[in-house]
Amino acid sequence: MLTDLEIAQKAKMQKIDRIAEKVGLKTDDLELYGNYKAKVSFEAINRYKDNPRGKIILVTAITPTKAGEGKSTTTIGLGDSIAKLGFSTMIALREPSLGPVMGVKGGAAGGGYAQVVPMEDINLHFTGDIHAITAANNLISAVIDNHLFHGNELGIDPEKVIWKRAMDMNDRSLRRIQVGLSMKKETSRFDAFDISVASEVMAVLCLSKDIEDLKTRISSMVVAYNTKDEPVTVGDLKVTGAVAMLLKEAIKPNIVQTLEGTPALIHGGPFANIAHGCNSIIATDFASRAADFVVTEAGFGVDLGMEKFMDIKMRAMDTMPSAVVIVVSIRALKIHGGVSDKEMNEENVEAVKIGIANLEKHIESVQNYKVPYVIALNKFYADTDKEVDAVMAWAKKNNHEISLSEVFSKGSEGGLDLANKVVKKAVEMNKNLPLYKLDLGIKDKIEKIAQKIYGAKGVNYTDKAEEQIARFNELGWDKLSICMAKTPLSLSDDANIKGRPSDFEITIREFKPSIGAGFIVALTGAVMTMPGLPKHGAYENMDLIDQKIIGLF
Repeated sequence: MLTDLEIAQKAKMQKIDRIAEKVGLKTDDLELYGNYKAKVSFEAINRYKDNPRGKIILVTAITPTKAGEGKSTTTIGLGDSIAKLGFSTMIALREPSLGPVMGVKGGAAGGGYAQVVPMEDINLHFTGDIHAITAANNLISAVIDNHLFHGNELGIDPEKVIWKRAMDMNDRSLRRIQVGLSMKKETSRFDAFDISVASEVMAVLCLSKDIEDLKTRISSMVVAYNTKDEPVTVGDLKVTGAVAMLLKEAIKPNIVQTLEGTPALIHGGPFANIAHGCNSIIATDFASRAADFVVTEAGFGVDLGMEKFMDIKMRAMDTMPSAVVIVVSIRALKIHGGVSDKEMNEENVEAVKIGIANLEKHIESVQNYKVPYVIALNKFYADTDKEVDAVMAWAKKNNHEISLSEVFSKGSEGGLDLANKVVKKAVEMNKNLPLYKLDLGIKDKIEKIAQKIYGAKGVNYTDKAEEQIARFNELGWDKLSICMAKTPLSLSDDANIKGRPSDFEITIREFKPSIGAGFIVALTGAVMTMPGLPKHGAYENMDLIDQKIIGLF
């Protein structure tokens, strides 16, 4: 069996200007990064802004497992399959973070015969967007400490600086550090690092409609509180323009291609368990105005990625998707049915049937938005006919539209049935709306998410969280969206609870205001904003493929 890299290397890529022509873009509309990747200019984006939108298809999934369910692979394969049906199609994905690439998760460019290429570029530095976000984030940190050093005119309380430094790597040793130790005049204080894709700069870039909106959002980002407990913003520090300058190229979407030549925009990459988990509004909006169909995804499962896609991203875009695809795999169902990771490739029809309860909850969550959906059963090599038949029979009995997806092994040919069903669903009339209205209180929004999407019976709040809610109400932040930070590995806030838990409560331990992004982050359980690397990370395998990547060297 060929590896993903070997499949990608065997494919004959077209020059990116030829790919861009498929949606009406000209060479002059592109800012080239070699032959196979480019940024789309704002002049071109503005030329399309008054076009009517095509159909937005969201790909989401059941609660993920460590084995991976193939959501990105399904997104890419579905885009290729819809294009094969004769529709103008674009794919819109997030940029991979180096942390997961080097850790457990690995890359995020799809797999098998459903990949975006050049895969190795996309998974590593790409066009430098995440590095620009890291630099912008850390410029703000430097200015905060510089302000403290030079007299602290804003009266910042050093113990109430909430802005963290960032780097695009999993590094648990940086979760708590101390800065300001090199000179007596410096203000010594505790600090920390977030992974770059959890930075509010990333969220702001992905939710901005244009450069002016970006500047407004940057200026509004809260970095600290003063001695009167009043918020201090990036605008107060007079660094808005400099931060925007660092992001002037990063805000432009990147265009690449699939193995089958479908145009793909890969832009922005906020984490979904910490941030809002969707690619940029600029990329998705442009794709929807340039093509008949745009196939996009949101991170992790329905409970995290899709909920935030609907209630944060789509609210900001003032639209909703035409259809949702729920990706499920046999091995994930077995794990949710009580099978261990080591036994997931052994036939176990009973575990599959038990694990379907997790899928049922995600279907109910999708139905809260009254949006048409199709289940994509992503075929893996170890799946047996009996296991597949059990899922297909359950779907037929319960009137759920389902398709066996084989895009990994067959490319677009393996997704034609799925594509036909999705296209049919996308033309249905639907009036889907966000789950909650913004004028609800903070607790009301959280409890609606917890009960309707997670299936929780209630929500607990620590004393710190209660104090923050009271203060946020005084500041008028109670009318913002909620961005839940929760483990992706369970519907609950306990990563060890699989399947469909019941009779559980979630605990909000604290909040983080992301005013520039337009939401308040509610941190649950033990979720971390700086992941750690595993004992044996994906980085250990890099020496096995570097010769294939580097080529002449």
